[in-house]
Amino acid sequence: MKQRVVVVGAGGHARVCVELLQQSGYDVVACVGTAPAEAILGAPVIAGDHHLSVLRDQGVHLAFVALGDNRLRKKLAETCSRLGYSFVNAISPHAVVSGNATMGHGVAVMPRAVVNVGAIIGDFVVVNTGATIDHDCQLGNMVHVAPQCGLAGSVTIGEGSLIGIGSSLLPGTRVGRYAVIGAGSVVTRDVPDGKVAFGTPAKVRD
Repeated sequence: MKQRVVVVGAGGHARVCVELLQQSGYDVVACVGTAPAEAILGAPVIAGDHHLSVLRDQGVHLAFVALGDNRLRKKLAETCSRLGYSFVNAISPHAVVSGNATMGHGVAVMPRAVVNVGAIIGDFVVVNTGATIDHDCQLGNMVHVAPQCGLAGSVTIGEGSLIGIGSSLLPGTRVGRYAVIGAGSVVTRDVPDGKVAFGTPAKVRD
């Protein structure tokens, strides 16, 4: 019997995650969103976070938070945790994840992504389509690595940071907590907490 899971979110990111969960053999019983729609890949969409309590009382105890916004993903993950949900990972069968990488819970790894040996991936991280996380990288909770990014070896990304689409990070660089790296940037030096950096090479912008 398939394990039942509720997906929190009903946008484009959620559609990808629903497909990944279904490919992994889960029964996605519903997507909880902000506005009603017919369904996502056969899973009904229901509006209102109160449905999380209803589904829990109906015996659904697994959840996946499918929201691309890091702060909102954290908020909804905390809500689900308070309600007693456990979290599953949504990992594409077309991704390459080393058996010697460490994965948290609530993690999304999209098609053609690569997570190499020694990488440590925190809770509720998104490794988006075609992104590469090389050896010994450390990604804090709630990090989002956008499509086609390349993290070289031993890169560290602090909690809640966003690495914009197509960015590259040189070996050993560090990005602080809740920082933003702009699309297409090349990070050659450390970026402090809460800062926005972009360009080639990336520079911190006030």
